[in-house]
Amino acid sequence: MEGALVSAATGALRPILGKLYTLFGDEYKRFRTVHKEIKSLTRELAAMDAFLLKMSEEEEPNVQDKVWMNEVRELSYDMEDTIDDFMKHVDDKDTNPDGFIEKIKSSIWKMKARRRIGSEIPELKKQIIEVGDRNERYKSRETIFKAHEASSYTRNAVVDPRALAIFEQASKLVGIDKPKVEITKLLTEQEGYMMNLLRTILSEVSGQSYVNTEAGSIQQLISKIVDVLADKRYFVVVDDIWDVDTWDVIKCAFPMTSYGSIIITTTRMNDVAESCRSSCSGCIYNMRPLEMVHSRQLFHRRLFHSNEDCPSDLQNISDEILKKCAGLPLAIIAISGLLATTERTEHMWNQVKHSIGRALERNRSVEAMIKILSLSYFDLPPNLKTCLLYLSIFPEDSVIEKKALICRWIAEGFIHKDGRYSAHQLGERCFNELLNRSLIQVAWTNEYGEVESCRVHDIILDFIISKSIEENFVTLVGIPYIATRTQSKVRRLSLQVVEEGNSIRKIDMVLSHVRSLNVFGHSLEIPPLNEFGHLRILDLELCHQVVNHHIANIGRLFQLRHLNLRWTEVSELPKEIGHLCFLEMLDIRGTQVQELPSTIVNLRRLVDMLHDSGVKLPIGIDKMQALEMLEEVNAYRQPFNFPQELGQLQNLRKLALNFEGGSISVQEHEEEQCNKSIASALRKLGTQNIRSLTTVCGGRFLQQGPLCPVPLSLQEFIMTKGSHVEQVPKWVSSLVKLQKLRLEVNKFTQEDLQVLGNLPALLILEVNGLGKYSRTTFTVSHEIGFRCLRKLFLGACDWMVFEAGSMPKLEKLEIGICFYSSSDSSTASGSGGSAFDFGMENLPSLITLKFAIYGWNDSTLAAAQAAIERAVGTHPNRPTLIFQKMRG
Repeated sequence: MEGALVSAATGALRPILGKLYTLFGDEYKRFRTVHKEIKSLTRELAAMDAFLLKMSEEEEPNVQDKVWMNEVRELSYDMEDTIDDFMKHVDDKDTNPDGFIEKIKSSIWKMKARRRIGSEIPELKKQIIEVGDRNERYKSRETIFKAHEASSYTRNAVVDPRALAIFEQASKLVGIDKPKVEITKLLTEQEGYMMNLLRTILSEVSGQSYVNTEAGSIQQLISKIVDVLADKRYFVVVDDIWDVDTWDVIKCAFPMTSYGSIIITTTRMNDVAESCRSSCSGCIYNMRPLEMVHSRQLFHRRLFHSNEDCPSDLQNISDEILKKCAGLPLAIIAISGLLATTERTEHMWNQVKHSIGRALERNRSVEAMIKILSLSYFDLPPNLKTCLLYLSIFPEDSVIEKKALICRWIAEGFIHKDGRYSAHQLGERCFNELLNRSLIQVAWTNEYGEVESCRVHDIILDFIISKSIEENFVTLVGIPYIATRTQSKVRRLSLQVVEEGNSIRKIDMVLSHVRSLNVFGHSLEIPPLNEFGHLRILDLELCHQVVNHHIANIGRLFQLRHLNLRWTEVSELPKEIGHLCFLEMLDIRGTQVQELPSTIVNLRRLVDMLHDSGVKLPIGIDKMQALEMLEEVNAYRQPFNFPQELGQLQNLRKLALNFEGGSISVQEHEEEQCNKSIASALRKLGTQNIRSLTTVCGGRFLQQGPLCPVPLSLQEFIMTKGSHVEQVPKWVSSLVKLQKLRLEVNKFTQEDLQVLGNLPALLILEVNGLGKYSRTTFTVSHEIGFRCLRKLFLGACDWMVFEAGSMPKLEKLEIGICFYSSSDSSTASGSGGSAFDFGMENLPSLITLKFAIYGWNDSTLAAAQAAIERAVGTHPNRPTLIFQKMRG
């Protein structure tokens, strides 16, 4: 039960069960009264957990069930707080005290703890039994209404609003002309559950009635469909496929031998689209939001008569509303339906604008939109529902950093390590799945094409806020149009100032049960930390009003897992921070902190420690064996034994080392010795779990000798600016597990290219530091390697030629090309011999191509661009082409 998850559906029931099992252990058997009470409680809680999980799958549970579910969830949080208090009091005083007086104090403390838990757990047990009995009493009355509900079901059945769109007249559709042309073009270029679904398909393709399509098995249905279509040319549309497994069955029904047959599938899942494309050698058409002109057209059509224009006083507010809708037809239709019953004044429409993404009025159009969102929400597994609801703590239009979000999920207990997968890896899976389901949107990707941050669309944020408030999952304070529910206990608190000039001066609620405090805004008064008894997350990033006294009592937050003080004005961490025995993440980047207190080494569960390079670590970091991420450490500003202690961190996975200021802060012979010691420590880490290393200003460190100074087990090696080496070190060839490599070199040759091509796992290669006058022409053949490479960046060269069979999986290519003489075009040719031919046709997976041009003149640039555009036009993937003219 150690990995039991907290969830929006079951609250803290699962963690409680795990902790109750702990209380059965030998360590707590002497507390006999508690031991007897919790034994009967465990069975009751296990049954409740199973029932809550089942009920969470119901899209619209009745009011009574909702009330019961909320009561049980709230009790589960209270129970976990009580158990945590008890275990803390016992564990804190369980060491052997010195002296007679201390022993007396310890005994009194333990006696008080026993008495308190002995009275509180029976009371909580009584409350749970009362909740269950009350639910059963009123449940019996429910049967009286069953017959009436059944008779009225058909009258009140809700029709999926998407189905109605099928019957909309084509003349009423807007913004589809261009997509229609593009889809038609894709179709002409591509010449080449289960029982009910397949019976429907068989009925459609054979002309039989549905009742005559019965079969004994899925395999028999597939065979019948294949027989009907075997000698026919067909055009089939399969709408709204939700998972890959479903497509894997459906595709078996369509024989691929029929020349000219076409299958169109629609889905909201990226992995389903990719599976459909690959199995049929097809294309993916990504639906795009409506352009503003079409958004305005749809909006006005819903609100005004055909001969009526939008009043001039409403035009600006109309456009602001449409920007909020972000080109989503469903959102535009829903909001325009809401406005149709609203007075046509700027003031009233402005209120509606503010309500988008915040306040859900019970309007028929809005309800239709919510119904569609509910389909996606209730299709999620419980852990993904919880992770999605958690996003409601962020202000509207926030850019949410992926790594920070995953850290929060882990600290809340939504995600735990499972087998060989770390908590961060599982968190990344959850993040990607929400992206895949289009429930969150990509906000920014890094230079390697990896998603770094996300956004939540206002309409989806509106939906998850309503769910979170309904289940008392999140409490939002400081947001207009959202009333604070003061009658409920606060579990996760988000303080927000959404408009400049506003402020929150007093929080009028009980904070002792808050698990997560998240502050967004500069003009907020931070509540005193001694008001929080069970805080697990404290996130004050960008709160410039936060100074040292705000965190003076932080040592009392014994359950704290996540502490983010990034970009605050804190200059010193209190020594009491060492009391936070559960702390897993500490971020003090951008603060004024220069040195960590010696007690920091007591944080034996700390996984991620993030700080600026100027911060000095204390002696004893080898005691912090849970550390997986340590960024960014200046090697020359640490205690003398830092390298030895660094080599002892057996679980370290990601490390950033800064070698700036070596010749200033230490003598040359000391720098040399320090470099050797660091290299020795890194080699030792190479036998453990280290996977990623970043060096800043590490040129001298990396060139200290023929031996490899970095761990051979590295999967990611990043040399940032200031880490220049003269050429690719020979020891790079021994890094056979590398997947991502960023080099800073002064010289790069064809031989170096050959060495790097032999790295069998390399996915991303970036070569920087080359002068813009680099005159090397590179040739990549199939003998060189690069069998797995997906992304290549080469800072500067004369030209590059790709021969047949080279880089078969390359998707993204960025090259700096130097045109400094009129004869360049004669050398810029591949095997075909034509000018500016670099063999694009030999890169079958290419998606993006970027050229940074140095020393260009208009005629050379025009000829190069025209030639490459022709090559792009004939490439099967139609790669995106970017030309960038560089000065100098």
